[in-house]
Amino acid sequence: MNLDTRAACTFPNVILHWLDLVGTLAFAISGAFRAVKYELDLLGVLVLAAATGVGGGILRDVLLGRHPPGALMDGAYLVACAIGGLAVFFFARKIVARWDVVLWADAAGLGLFTALGAAVAEASGANRLTIVLMAALTACGGGVLRDVLVGEIPAVLTREVYATASLLGGGVYVALSALSAPEDLRLAGAAVIAWGIRMSAMRRGLSLPRVQRLPESPSRLSARMRRRR
Repeated sequence: MNLDTRAACTFPNVILHWLDLVGTLAFAISGAFRAVKYELDLLGVLVLAAATGVGGGILRDVLLGRHPPGALMDGAYLVACAIGGLAVFFFARKIVARWDVVLWADAAGLGLFTALGAAVAEASGANRLTIVLMAALTACGGGVLRDVLVGEIPAVLTREVYATASLLGGGVYVALSALSAPEDLRLAGAAVIAWGIRMSAMRRGLSLPRVQRLPESPSRLSARMRRRR
């Protein structure tokens, strides 16, 4: 996601920076495994790792007019993505054996990126709705880029309580901000809510209701209904 001084957080910046890097690494590992699914080469693995790890933060910064994006100014984030990609390329089978740890770290990264994304948007002067949207984009944008790059419908739109958890976390941040809560509490509240919802959904196998497929295209159904009249 990338944290810098423009986020104006009251948490110790060095702690947030390292937590941010851990979240980036977890996202990069999950993104690299999508490359394993399609048997991509080393470059493909690294590209998907980087897209997942820092893609959401870059998209957010571009939309908020923060140039250049923070992830391109601090090389540590790209290094974290490279480490995640290389780890999957060489040790995928060993990592799979501890996949539960990767999922836990990914959920923690979701919560952290949600909170920091909201803080960055607020510090940029965004309105409340935009803060919520930027929180979700920061946390989920990388995963969307990953899926688009391999020609899949983004997972956040089809089967997982992922973006929903982030949106609710962003909403908590905005609500606490409206109550003039300290920024430490806003960050913690948003992160815990997003993380808690994601973990609960994973453990219980929860997902949002899906729209039912129509038996025919809308134009054919409409024509059939008109003939019946």
